[in-house]
Amino acid sequence: MVSTEPAWVPTAAQRERSRLLDAVARYGYDDLGDLHRSSVTDPERYWREVVDDLDIAFSEPFDRVLDESEGKPFPRWFPGGRINVASLCAGRHVDGPSGGKEAVVYEGDAGRRRSLTYAELDAEVRRCAANLAALGVARGDRVVLYLPVVPEATVAFLAIAYLGAVSVPAFTGYGPEALGTRLRESGAVALVTADATTRRGKRVPLKEIADAAAASAPELRHVVVVRHLGDEVAMEPGRDVSWDELPADPAPVAMADTGSNDPLCIVYTSGTTGLPKGIVHSHAGFAVKTAVDFAYGFDVRSDDVVAWIADLGWLVGPMLIVGPLQLGATVVFTEGVPTHPRPTRMWEIVERNGVTVQGIAPTAARAILAADGAPRTDLATLRAFVSTGEAWDEPTWHWLFGTVGRSRRPIINFSGGTEVGGGMLISYPFLPMDAATFTAALPGVDAAVVDTEGRPVIDEVGELVVRTTFPGMTHAFWGDRERYLATYWDRWDGIWQHGDLASVDHAGVWRIHGRSDDTIKVSGRRVGPAEIEAALLVDPRIAEAAAIGVPDDARGQRVVAFVVLRSDDAEQADVAATAVTNVGRSFAPALHVVRGLPKTTNGKIMRRAIRARHLGTPPGDLSSLDASTSLDDIPTLEEARS
Repeated sequence: MVSTEPAWVPTAAQRERSRLLDAVARYGYDDLGDLHRSSVTDPERYWREVVDDLDIAFSEPFDRVLDESEGKPFPRWFPGGRINVASLCAGRHVDGPSGGKEAVVYEGDAGRRRSLTYAELDAEVRRCAANLAALGVARGDRVVLYLPVVPEATVAFLAIAYLGAVSVPAFTGYGPEALGTRLRESGAVALVTADATTRRGKRVPLKEIADAAAASAPELRHVVVVRHLGDEVAMEPGRDVSWDELPADPAPVAMADTGSNDPLCIVYTSGTTGLPKGIVHSHAGFAVKTAVDFAYGFDVRSDDVVAWIADLGWLVGPMLIVGPLQLGATVVFTEGVPTHPRPTRMWEIVERNGVTVQGIAPTAARAILAADGAPRTDLATLRAFVSTGEAWDEPTWHWLFGTVGRSRRPIINFSGGTEVGGGMLISYPFLPMDAATFTAALPGVDAAVVDTEGRPVIDEVGELVVRTTFPGMTHAFWGDRERYLATYWDRWDGIWQHGDLASVDHAGVWRIHGRSDDTIKVSGRRVGPAEIEAALLVDPRIAEAAAIGVPDDARGQRVVAFVVLRSDDAEQADVAATAVTNVGRSFAPALHVVRGLPKTTNGKIMRRAIRARHLGTPPGDLSSLDASTSLDDIPTLEEARS
């Protein structure tokens, strides 16, 4: 008999520590539903309460919460207010008990650990800001950060904010053309990089790549180089300067009096076609959104230690800087992959740093499971996992929850995107939850699932949309408002189309079914690739799976799946037969066993690239492809037929 009980049921103590439930009581709401209704129908009241409750310090108060005079797609949040993220995340913590506390910890691919206290972080931010100003970086200038997640990355991000300049984080897996595109598209005047870094123990020559990219960026004037590995690298006189050789005591500069809607950072995200999209986040919007997600969503307080495998070039990197640090917590930036140099690496980092909240992607969990990397101890400090980036398969979810978490630690499922500055859906740790689901939309997010006509549907797979705006949503694409409107706002009037397939049932349980541009439609029936993949992964012989739809004269599309087996000994014919049974004959895939699947370095399987390779069509932007993975293992249609 299948159990109808939720997989996770919180204890009374876990409910009592909830910052969000505290806010429900403190501000006089009847219950969580009442608070959420207020957050979408009365933003003037709700967001003022958030700013008060989470101590989001404006140096000058805002006039009102929301100004939509330029239209719904272009809201201005907290107009008239003055706020600077550098003060919020570093400066204000120095005078008090937090000054000597670790703020930022770096756990390197090669096992190195470095850290800064809040006092050290603030001093380094002021030093870096003064030195950048001496190089000519001014308010509004763009500075690209092509750095591993070393402490200098956090320092540089906050120093750029201190000056009122705009940071452009770039993924360290980019090659010269991808990096050069971001330098040119943003009009960057400066680049902060490192001599080199390592990935899975192999050297990545960041400075060499940066030099090649800089050759195509005419506006670039300065390159600052962090000596991370201590490698000898070529330095161009008049342009390049070593971070270590910048003056230790430069003439101080005043913090910029930035406004609420002044740009903080541009985070580029790949589209299915065309150039990458420059997502613009502002000081107030990004600060408020990350505060809500970490404090109300993940229940982070000042005594927490938050760890994540991250790269600065993806949204999680800036989120980890602005979210935990403004709350006074400690953040552990983990570089690399969870199974190198040992399958138990992630759990060793938890124990070494006293981690309380661990971020993990389903792909990372599957890799640890496949490598027999279960922890050897109870992970005494850990109280919760946070999962984002992709949909779960239930066997891996249950392994993480039961084997690793001992059924005592919730997996806080969290889904959103770069374009919204964080999350839209969440499984709150203080609510019961089923495996691999979401229990609610985050505050301020009026989420719905709609059909092709834009009508809300229940118990059906449809487009995930948002019917309101909220702080943290992009201020459009950098230099391209029309493309922004066409991407998110043009399909239905006044509704943001997020690009995910989702469903919600009558009990308010949400599920994500993959990207809508990955949708597979067989004989008029739509299915998300994540559903096919989850069914395939029920077979313990399959370690990874990717499903796509390909044209079919009879049925419109048919399902093709590419799988990685745990053992070469598995009988492929038997695996294929089991796949038909697990998936069901209506969506039974043609199965191809491959050695590996192409992924981004934060572990997302690149279905779009797989489809293009298989069909022989242009692959689009491949700048986020992890160089250690490959498309070459994916057979083309012709190869598959032979």
